[in-house]
Parts: sequence; C-alpha cells; structure tokens
Amino acid sequence: MGQTATLPCRKGGTYVTELYEWFRKFLNECPSGLITLHEFRRHFCNGTVGKESAEYAEQIFRTLDNNGDGVVDFREYVTAISMLIEGTTVEKLRWSFKLYDKDKDGAITRSEMLEIMQAVYKMSVAASLTKPNPLTAEECTNRIFLRLDKDNNAIISQDEFIEGALNDEWIREMLECDPSIVKMERPLKGHVV
Repeated sequence: MGQTATLPCRKGGTYVTELYEWFRKFLNECPSGLITLHEFRRHFCNGTVGKESAEYAEQIFRTLDNNGDGVVDFREYVTAISMLIEGTTVEKLRWSFKLYDKDKDGAITRSEMLEIMQAVYKMSVAASLTKPNPLTAEECTNRIFLRLDKDNNAIISQDEFIEGALNDEWIREMLECDPSIVKMERPLKGHVV
C-alpha cells in the first residue's frame, strides 16, 4: 500500500500530552479522522493567503499523503508537522525534495521546480512574507539548477538537492520548507480543544 509513517520518538509525558491535544484538534477539524484534499486546501488557504496558496496547498497535501490513498490521516499529518518543526536540516530538506518531486520519480525536473517556485512565489508575494525578490520564479529555478545539477543531466537528484542546499545558504533558504508560513497552533498544555 505504500510507506507507513512513523511518529517521531521523544521521551516524556509532555510529548504524549501534546500528541493527544493535536489528535483532539485534528478530530475536531476532521471528525472522520482523515483530511481530504478539499478540506486541507480550505484549512491551509484560510491559514495563509487564501486562493493564492491553493496550488502550494495541493502539493503539500500530496507530500503529506505518504501512502498515496488520497487522504491524510493523523499519523501522516503529525509526523510531517513534527519533523518540519523539530527535524534536522537534512530531514527538512528530504521532505522538501519530496515536495518538489511532483511525479515522485526520485528526481526534480526544471518544470517541476518551476511549478512549485511559481506557487510559492505567488503565495509569498500575496502574503508579503518576504521582501520582494528581485528574481522571478524562472530566474530562481535557473539559478538553482545551475548550482545543483552537478552532472548536467537536466534533473536534480535527492543527493544533489541536499548537498547543494547544505553548502549554499541562499539555496537552502529557497528550498527548505518553512512551517512559519502557515499559522500552525501548537496545543496549549492543559487546554482541551
């Protein structure tokens, strides 16, 4: 059926309580225990800049849906959110690679990169999340490919993606998925949703 997601392993009762609160909030928002693309797009767009973020939301949903069944369950959701908040730079870059690799063939083409860059650029500009970038999405894509496609085969492998991002701050900032663009509320300790 696909990959199974595993929850991050942390010690302490606080984490268990936090997960329980996340689960309660998840069920409150999605009583079936599953999020469809339509529901995810609605919640994501309401938490960002509205319809300007719909394209990006769709790709994030596909990346969250580890087993490809068309819905995101709590395990898939919390695993990704936990990793994006507390994961290492390499873990975040691996997840970002999956985001850009739209057809899931293990490589990023220029057109895949450009589609995501255009969606992110449109959303960022609409939300005024960043200073206006003097480069267009096309110019950013070209610059990234120039720096990352070391073997000049017109695709970026996961190794090229991670190594290049680790060695170039500008590229890392452009490629690493930043959860701060979405209003994500951590459950309050002792607060029942």
